[in-house]
Amino acid sequence: MKKISITLLVLLLTGSFVFAGGGSQAASSGKKVIEFWHIQTTEPAPTFIADAVKRFEAANPDYKVNITITANDSYKQKISVAMSSGTLPDVFMSWTGGTTNSYVKADKLADLTPYFNANNYKSKFLDAGIAQATINGKIYGFPCENAAIEGLWYNKDLFAKFNIKVPTTIAELEAACDTFKQNGITPFSLANMTKWTGMMYYQALPARHAGLQPFAKALDGSGTFEDPAFVWAADKIQQWVRKGYFNDGFNGLDEDSGQSRVLLYTEQAAMHIQGSWFASTVAGENPDFIKKIGFINIPADETGTGNPKTVTGTIGDNFYHISAQSQYPDKAFEMLTYLLDEQSIKDRVAAGRIPPVKGINVSDPLTKEVLATIESAPDIQFWFDQSLDPAVADVMLSASQELFGLSITPQEYAKRWAAAQTAALKR
Repeated sequence: MKKISITLLVLLLTGSFVFAGGGSQAASSGKKVIEFWHIQTTEPAPTFIADAVKRFEAANPDYKVNITITANDSYKQKISVAMSSGTLPDVFMSWTGGTTNSYVKADKLADLTPYFNANNYKSKFLDAGIAQATINGKIYGFPCENAAIEGLWYNKDLFAKFNIKVPTTIAELEAACDTFKQNGITPFSLANMTKWTGMMYYQALPARHAGLQPFAKALDGSGTFEDPAFVWAADKIQQWVRKGYFNDGFNGLDEDSGQSRVLLYTEQAAMHIQGSWFASTVAGENPDFIKKIGFINIPADETGTGNPKTVTGTIGDNFYHISAQSQYPDKAFEMLTYLLDEQSIKDRVAAGRIPPVKGINVSDPLTKEVLATIESAPDIQFWFDQSLDPAVADVMLSASQELFGLSITPQEYAKRWAAAQTAALKR
């Protein structure tokens, strides 16, 4: 097994750091400083982002960009503190959805619409990416890092070794899990201390069972998260837990430190449900292992009515924002354009990513499979936690961890989530 990246080890010790390419002496150099926060911790992403920033700095010698990299879950706390204390950096990221809505309501974000409209720069991007960055007719986010969807990642060698068919339905998936269990292999790897990772296993199931309408109606208040589709999905998760489909102690394991991936790399586990950034993460940590990995969309529910080609994710993850208080919004946006210039697009594609721009050509088989899944999708279910008001998302994620821990019933889970949503809609 390859060692995890030095960048990741540093993050484990410190939580975040200023990337050397950004420079730590900018303030004393007399240059105008742009503070830039992101969460791309696994190589080659930190390097190609820093290289893009260097190209901006070379074209703008009066400016210096300080890049601060923070691990995913530490970032959520950090940006919350910065948001409430008025100490936002010039440029920072979010996953759009409910979180960005709350930022817009609080007047924390600069309106990027004029920049996107200038010289029709907007036409560079996939329409779905711009749509997800738009709130009340204005564009507040810069779709950048990836067209990210969740899927089932599986070890092709283990499937071949035990003569297991790649599943197309949930029944076939469960049959595969049973065979792995019988042969001493954990079906799914999961590190759920950070809660959102368990949501990856849950959130596609309601749409597989009953389509997108139950979630859309619960979101706008015309329905409820106590809809049978959500209860069914929660019950399915607990069936899998009781059958031993997940590794022991998953609720106490940390995703940011790679504890779920270690189980895959050592072939103690066969499958992993995660976003399409997973390929880039594996390529950076353990490039030899990437040859063993296959990708499929979440299998269909043969008992349900949902379209099996629906994908869950976002077209542009991560989205970058400019603070409404930034002294240099024009230059901050110009810097962002370097993150998707010709070289940056090549770098992202080479890393197994799908930049949210038009005309992408990919050669990597895994990336091709992800892109084909996106292109064949009739619709997209946005990430559950990012669709919701942050307060509702917190309730939902905490309850989800309890659901996986078998400490609440599927009905209690749905009721708690529904009550939080009802309260949010009344505010």
